[in-house]
Amino acid sequence: MSSEGVDEAGWDLEPGDESAPLVEAVGRLVKFCRETCGMRVADLADVMGYGEDMIRKIERGARIPRPEFLEQADELLNAGGRLKWFVEDMRRARYPKKVRELKALEDRAVELLLYSNHNIHGLLQTPEYAKALFETRQPPYSTDVVERETAGRMARKTIYDRDPVPMLGFVQEQVTLERPIGGKTVLRQQLEHMLEIAQFRNVTLQVMPTDREDHAGMQGLIEVLKFADGTGVGRSDGAFNGRPVSSPRDLRILELRYGMIRAQALTPRESLAFIERTLGEL
Repeated sequence: MSSEGVDEAGWDLEPGDESAPLVEAVGRLVKFCRETCGMRVADLADVMGYGEDMIRKIERGARIPRPEFLEQADELLNAGGRLKWFVEDMRRARYPKKVRELKALEDRAVELLLYSNHNIHGLLQTPEYAKALFETRQPPYSTDVVERETAGRMARKTIYDRDPVPMLGFVQEQVTLERPIGGKTVLRQQLEHMLEIAQFRNVTLQVMPTDREDHAGMQGLIEVLKFADGTGVGRSDGAFNGRPVSSPRDLRILELRYGMIRAQALTPRESLAFIERTLGEL
């Protein structure tokens, strides 16, 4: 293959990413293994099917190598597992910094209060719905960014596998269940997935009907995460300029607003019946 190669050996590293030192170390290890085998950059690029520029980017730590790249390079360069050792580290490093930071908070939370008004909440999304949602962004994301963002969102769903499990309360606007992001098939799969998640004993799922005359959520989404030590963090589009807050006073405001939204929404039983009806109409 020519030195033009393909441009899919990994993901670009975000400026200021704290994973940079590890990514740079892995890049130096790739270069060391390549040189030890007596291979030029062009040789490795040709045998692996990537462009020379991509190999150079990885070796200088400017690009996060994909797990499959490290696995293949480990075999080709006789690295004896030294490159494979970093597969999981690079898998985690590929997630956008903001996603890793959010996941770290969600992993600590013992209770999450979540109200979504524009789309189905990320912790409820299927991979197909998440991908379709990222593809609606304007200006458009590149294919690489869509893939990276989707993978990062799906990584957050390990929250359902925690022990002990946190309590999760979701309130979704009716319109989010009816807008066919990605098409009707994607929406159908999404609603079926939500019905499955709603069966978990630590999950409460409610729907806010469009015809409600009183609505405490007109200022946008709300997220409140509570931690075991009694502290918490929250944010809302229409409060505190959308920035995260952690003071008891600010959190009480968000919790009060969320409590009103929950009271105005359909009950969990009514909400599941609504989703089932919507699913039947697709």
